[in-house]
Amino acid sequence: MNNFEKNITFVIVSFKSSHIIEKCIQSINSNIKIIVVENSDNVLVKKHLENKFLNVEVVIAKQNLGYGNGNNLGISKVKTQYAFILNPDAILEKNCLNELLKAQTNLKDNFTILAPNLSNNYGYFSNKKNNSQNEILEVDYVKGFAILINLNKIKFDKIFDENFFLFLEEIDLCKRIKDLGGKIFVALNSKIQHAGKQASEYNFNIELCRNWHWMWSLFYYNYKHFGALFAYKITLGKLFSSIFKLFIALIFFNKKNFLIHYYRLGGLFNAFLKKPSWFRPDNI
Repeated sequence: MNNFEKNITFVIVSFKSSHIIEKCIQSINSNIKIIVVENSDNVLVKKHLENKFLNVEVVIAKQNLGYGNGNNLGISKVKTQYAFILNPDAILEKNCLNELLKAQTNLKDNFTILAPNLSNNYGYFSNKKNNSQNEILEVDYVKGFAILINLNKIKFDKIFDENFFLFLEEIDLCKRIKDLGGKIFVALNSKIQHAGKQASEYNFNIELCRNWHWMWSLFYYNYKHFGALFAYKITLGKLFSSIFKLFIALIFFNKKNFLIHYYRLGGLFNAFLKKPSWFRPDNI
């Protein structure tokens, strides 16, 4: 294990992820510290993972903290320079950390976030400043399923905004970093696999919760950074779309689609009323 890896602690926020998290852990060097924050309050997860993996510490949250708050809890226990935020449905490819080390060396540690690339490439960045020689891409934001945070460069007491429960927390973090002049990069040759929407066991209540929070977070993020007028402009089209689709589902007795758009509207109306992101799967 090199000095770079010694300075990394992985933080994985889990919620009923037993079906997939072990593959994630096994893809990480067994000498690297891993902190798992378990949001389901399942003490059996702690016992199982800590017995099976000597480098894993499981923190049982007293309640479902969500993504951002859960990561803040995990990061608060990190003693190394870097916190590597990783979703339980992501798997590091063999070259991942070696290529991140190359990028870190080339950048001379002058970054706040350094992210690996997806196996099939990201492909959605704006304002590209591509260093083709070093194969490092400077970007405006990265998705939160795999990000290496240089804690020496962070200027916030709490890294993630805990008003978010789910969705856009990492985009908000990137926006705040860029606003303060921080730098965000992707190491193009550092690869991970990300299953997407597989971090929790499938449950329709969780799917409804995701739809509620997607709409709440969308309004809150835009309201926070760009003001009320822009937030309403971004979300009003989605409001009318969900109302229309709700009535179509009602006409055709499609209960599943009806509930999805009912909860999407619920999240949006709560955001309009400036209520906190209170909704949880157990509320259904």
